[in-house]
Amino acid sequence: MEPVTLSTGRLLLRTVGPKDTHTVYEAAQDPDIQRWTTIPSPYLFEHAQNFTDQLAPEGWANGSMFTWGLFLPEGEELVGMLGLTMRSMSEAEIGFWGTKEHRGNGYITEAVLAVSRWAFVHLSIDRVEWRAEVGNAPSRAVAERTGFTIEGTLRSAIVHQGVRRDCWVGSLLPSDLSLPSTAPYLPPPTSPDPSGV
Repeated sequence: MEPVTLSTGRLLLRTVGPKDTHTVYEAAQDPDIQRWTTIPSPYLFEHAQNFTDQLAPEGWANGSMFTWGLFLPEGEELVGMLGLTMRSMSEAEIGFWGTKEHRGNGYITEAVLAVSRWAFVHLSIDRVEWRAEVGNAPSRAVAERTGFTIEGTLRSAIVHQGVRRDCWVGSLLPSDLSLPSTAPYLPPPTSPDPSGV
């Protein structure tokens, strides 16, 4: 697939390439990004180069991962990164980080909504899943603000810096954004009796 550029009221979402290597490298030096995401730590220049020159373009080319840099349109200042990794034909996992200077402005929330809507409409995705290490409150806040249903905690479900850790998991469905699904969704019946009788 050719890279797709999206825009929101305040952001330009476009793929990253070699011209963005220095910018990505500098942003990823933030200890909070290295603490809460699965990028290498320490994050070396060659990591950024591999990401912008190979991983991001290859993900678009083979349809396995769609990565956007989130930029302010004026001057294209980087405010964050967002990736959508395909897990099956109808499910993808979303991940994101925001640059230190631009956190708290709602940019990531705006981008998550735009990309999720795009995935539902153009990829026929029926579920976008979000995961974050337990304790990553800013990531959870973004998920909740964008309408994800927090479904629980998965034990030992992510590996970060060689250590297995628990993570929160949540989902966003097309119906959460008033969009149709490719297949009907039948939630379980609700019953006031915990035994289900």
